[in-house]
Amino acid sequence: MDTIAGLPFYALEITKEGNVFNSQQQAAIEGAVTAAGAAKVTDFFVISHGWNNDMADARQLYNALFANIAALIPAHPRLAERKFAIVGVFWPSKKFADAELIPSGGVASLGVDDQDLEASALKDKLESLKGTFDRSDDAVLDRAKALVDVIEDSEAKQKEFVDLIRSLLPQHPSDVTEDGSDEFLHRPGADILKALSAPPMFNRAADNGGETHALGLDDDDRDATGGAVDFGDVFNGMKAAAWRLLNYATYYQMKERAGVVGKSLNGVLGSVRKLRPDLRIHLIGHSFGARAVTAAADGSAALRPSSMSLLQGAFSHNGFTEKFDGKSDGFFRKVVSQSKVDGPILATHTVNDRAVGIAYPLASRISFDNRADFGDENDVYGGIGRNGAVKMKPDECVKGVLLADTGTYNFSAGKVHNLLADKYVTDHSDVKGPQIANAIVHAVGG
Repeated sequence: MDTIAGLPFYALEITKEGNVFNSQQQAAIEGAVTAAGAAKVTDFFVISHGWNNDMADARQLYNALFANIAALIPAHPRLAERKFAIVGVFWPSKKFADAELIPSGGVASLGVDDQDLEASALKDKLESLKGTFDRSDDAVLDRAKALVDVIEDSEAKQKEFVDLIRSLLPQHPSDVTEDGSDEFLHRPGADILKALSAPPMFNRAADNGGETHALGLDDDDRDATGGAVDFGDVFNGMKAAAWRLLNYATYYQMKERAGVVGKSLNGVLGSVRKLRPDLRIHLIGHSFGARAVTAAADGSAALRPSSMSLLQGAFSHNGFTEKFDGKSDGFFRKVVSQSKVDGPILATHTVNDRAVGIAYPLASRISFDNRADFGDENDVYGGIGRNGAVKMKPDECVKGVLLADTGTYNFSAGKVHNLLADKYVTDHSDVKGPQIANAIVHAVGG
């Protein structure tokens, strides 16, 4: 049996089609929850990664986070006598940005005014995306690469490029109101590239009094928060627009796949719940994994998780909101309105999250929203990992701050707790630290 920091660890691999890859993994999980006597498990952590290229990246996240969690459990008065195990979900995902394509010296060395992205960089990005999408994509991406050198020449070439990329994606988005998905699939391709031809802007109100910057850039070193700047977001022109289009397409594909994975996870955990109605289940998701575990909680099998922790979640900040635009409920509204999580729901968020901070301003552009500032809590398009859950009823959501690893929380069951994490979370992937672990342990402890 595998372990992490002394806790039993069970891998659960889910394919992009939503199938459990190895039935023996599910059998091992079910065997663990039916063990009796001293081996009886009282609590299951179920964790899902998000933007990761492979299983090794995900396992590194699980190892580091649970080392910190395991170290804190014995000191918590309500947890010392419980017996924990971990289910680690693995699913095929792709990072939003390709930092390895940033030239030597980084963005700070680039003169960015009115510069075009090099064709070779865009072709490399297209090559790197092979295997990312649901349908077989090599021939389509090769054709898109052939268009790179002529994409500036005509609207017909621009339309063909956009249509090629859109052809790789699921054509019926699970939600269409929260991230510009419907516009992305149906707007004329040349119009979309025109809208994306200049860097989106975002509001860094948390640290500079509300100044607006080209996305990914700061005044001093253009990356002051430590997050990776996406190469395409410092350039103008059609090739830069194509780069942003590819980032949004990757976001869209991973969003849809996370929902498929969440549905499958709901089925697995539904079987577990039938075997052990008394088992405490604690859902943890990072990035698109936050979407996966929320979809699992929202699925047809009533899981009744005892807590849910969303670490820099990559879904809409309106996801839990009632009538966020006056007519539409957030995609996961029922999780709150129907009390599908028995305990607290945690949502860490920070201005330092570049990945989530980029995706939603792109949605604003695709939707032809031309305001100066994008992606903040006042925008209809914004990510929960950037802003927390917004526009919720006063009795549904609590604003808070991520505390030091010695801090104490008083979480309320059934409420969403926004934890502003600017002090301890430096970028989208910085979710392994003891401060995060401490918040999760308090949520688990009730």
